[in-house]
Amino acid sequence: MGLGDADAQLMLRYAAGDARAFDELYANHRNGLWRFIGRSVRDAAATDDVFQECWSRVIAHRENYRPEARFATWLYRIAHNCCMDHWRTVARRGARETADDEAVAAAADDAVAEPLAAALAGERGERLAAALERLPQEQSTAFLLYVEGGLSVAEIAESTGVNPETAKSRLRYAAAKLRQTLGETASD
Repeated sequence: MGLGDADAQLMLRYAAGDARAFDELYANHRNGLWRFIGRSVRDAAATDDVFQECWSRVIAHRENYRPEARFATWLYRIAHNCCMDHWRTVARRGARETADDEAVAAAADDAVAEPLAAALAGERGERLAAALERLPQEQSTAFLLYVEGGLSVAEIAESTGVNPETAKSRLRYAAAKLRQTLGETASD
């Protein structure tokens, strides 16, 4: 599967020393990855730190990369792990960081917005952003990996270290809760 993946080929070229291949990978994934991390950690400064850590890990592990799955699956697994490391650090400090509305708005204003970012414009977008914040972390992560990362259920399972049925359930529950929450606020 990974061998037909253009991004996997770029990663292999980068691992072999082609720095331009990294630039292409970065350009291909920076926007979706930034939005995924931003919505996961919910703090502008932390988003920048986690984003940089994610790419640092890609660089550090380039020689160990094997195209056994899509490159995006590997990348979003690293991003998920970086987000989890962030939350562990925050928990150790004894306080979970709160959402940063400016970060959500900045992601929504991105000129090359993906489907979720486009939906986050205006009043409906504010309701969707608020609904996403109310989801349990596992469901929010599954939903964002699906929408922002373009990952399949199997890839979400691999990225988050759960079985495919668990990933499917998390995605299904997230979608149902978002539909319910958005339906309730629309009728208010």
